[in-house]
Parts: sequence; C-alpha cells; structure tokens
Amino acid sequence: MIHPTERPIFMNQPYDALLIVSFGGPDRPEDVLPFLENVLRGKPVPRERMLEVAEHYYHFGGKSPINDQVRELISALKIEFQKSGIDLPIYWGNRNWHPMLTDTVREMAEQGVQRALAFFTSGYSCYSGCRQYRENIIAAREAVGAQAPLIEKTRMFYNHPLFIEANTERLRTAMSTWSGEERQQAHLTFTAHSIPMSMADRSNYTLQLTETCRLIANALEFEKDRWSLVYQSRSGRPQDPWLEPDILDHLKSLNERNIRNVAVAPVGFLSDHMEVLYDLDEEASLLAKQLGLNFVRSGTVGTHPQFIAMIRELVEERIGRRSCRQAIGHFGPSHDVCPPHCCEYPTGRPTAAANISNRDGSNGSTARPI
Repeated sequence: MIHPTERPIFMNQPYDALLIVSFGGPDRPEDVLPFLENVLRGKPVPRERMLEVAEHYYHFGGKSPINDQVRELISALKIEFQKSGIDLPIYWGNRNWHPMLTDTVREMAEQGVQRALAFFTSGYSCYSGCRQYRENIIAAREAVGAQAPLIEKTRMFYNHPLFIEANTERLRTAMSTWSGEERQQAHLTFTAHSIPMSMADRSNYTLQLTETCRLIANALEFEKDRWSLVYQSRSGRPQDPWLEPDILDHLKSLNERNIRNVAVAPVGFLSDHMEVLYDLDEEASLLAKQLGLNFVRSGTVGTHPQFIAMIRELVEERIGRRSCRQAIGHFGPSHDVCPPHCCEYPTGRPTAAANISNRDGSNGSTARPI
C-alpha cells in the first residue's frame, strides 16, 4: 500500500549528508572489555554476565563483524546513491565504539555539514533501538557545540515492502535445500533481541516485530500455526522479566511437538553480527543438532539489494524526490518525527525532543526534533 507523504514544514530544507548510526563493536581482543563496559555502563548487568559475553567475542578472535558489515552497507549505499543521482556524503558514528558518534558529528561540523539525515541500524521501536540513539545524537551535538549540524532521523521501516521482500528472499534461500515435503512440514522461527518487559511495555517493539513476521510468513504461505516469534541474547539480572520465549526453550518445545524441520530467521537484526553468529549459529544450532532437528538459519538483510533500495527510498522521501511512502500490512508508514514521549525508558533519562541546541546557540525549546 502506498501512502501520500506528509512532510512537516521543517523538512523542506535540503540535507548536506547521511549519517549511519550504529551500535559498534570491538576490532581486536584488547577492545572487547572496554567496549562491553561502554555498552553496560549504568545497566544492572552482573560482571559475570559481561565476562561471559566477552568469551563470545574471544571465540571469534576478539573482533566483532559489525564494523565491517557497516562498511559494506556504506559502500553499497554509495553505489546506490550514485546510480540514483543522490549527491550526499555518508558519515558513520557508533554508540559504543569507534568511530564514536561524537567524533563523527565533530568531523561533520568541521567539514561544513549543517543538516544531516540519520539512519539507525535498528529496525524496530524501543528505547535501546531508537530513542537511545536519539539521545546519543543530542549528547554528541551538545559536546560539539553551536556548530554541530542539525540531525533528523528516517522513519521506522518494519513494514516497508522492500524490507519484507529482502527478508523473505533470505528465508526462501535458506529453505531451498529442503525437499517439498520438508518445507511443507517446517516451522518458521523468527528471532529478535530480547528486551526488558518494562521497556517493551513503553514501545511498539513487539507489535512491529509481530507484523514483520506475519508479512514474511504470508509471503511464504506459512499459516499462523506454523510460525513463531521468539527472543534471544537476553542480558540483565535474572530476576528482571524480559521478553520470552527464548530461542533455546522454543527449540525444545518444537521437539516435544515432534516438529523436525525449523527455519530460523533473525528478523530483529539487520546484519550477521556477534549475537546472530554466536547465539544462533553456535548455541541454537548445537541444540538443534542434539535434538535431531533439521535446522537452517536465514541470513539477515545485510546488503541485500532490496534493503539498500529501501534505504535509498527513505532518503528520497525526505529530500523531496518521492511523493509516496511505502508500507504494507495492517499499519501505515511510521512517523518521521518521534512524539516527545515515544519509547521513554526508564524515567529520569534526558528526553529526546529536548535540550537540542540550535545553531544560534539558543536552548532546545524551539529546536527541531530529531
């Protein structure tokens, strides 16, 4: 379904750049613990859990694949922009490791960027997947000062047809080695990062994920009783409730139901980074083998041509080159500007629609929201 574009007045100005905002990851073994300390700062995660996660990185040589994957994403976008005549330089800044977001925003200011559009490598609305990145941008702009560029984000894309097509094709490829009978008897298992229930309750995280899964399952002609949304990569204190069921418990449940063929699709992730490689390709795959399950795992969207084209479309919506905003399913396209209290969590953190300095140095009361 195609929807007319509704552009707030402040979006009529041109953009100078695209900013890719990502999570970040260590590039070498000595980076692992400092990186995890950045990730977990201020969070009630036991040190034992941090050291356990560190071992996941050491298992792969102490290097996360996420940084190289972002570089590949940027390279693909540059080619897509060139083919489409979009003349925007692309910058990259991370929340937790180099290149750090503040350093990138400072570089943008030094190179004369005045107004940038940001794309987050996170597809669903929740505090850690959207609002926290907006707060990171606020903090980076405040650190840079009055010359920091204005930065606005692209909309969420969980129901964009090109995102659905890319995920569907990845799953279809993963199941291509199965016989027709195996496919007819298979169960689709969609996974996403577990988050605290208190965070999920303040966002549309599960609603959006469920819609993405439904759209992909429908495209593959899998009925509702043949697919599930489950979670992985839980952290935090054991006593705190997080989204469930966990992927490992789910595989045991499928085994008890005598379901032998399972296709796992990490739709909650955009690239095959550490949590996908370890939690699915190592832990889940090993358990499936022990249970005698016929287990396949689809790739994430990564640099799939349809996903790259989708990002280009999101940019075109905001630079005035696209008069429609694509969305399919039960809900329309997401808002371009997040409401003031969108995905707030926990209370007491800085709001993502306030404290944004204007270029003239005035306070955030008249600043353009991210």
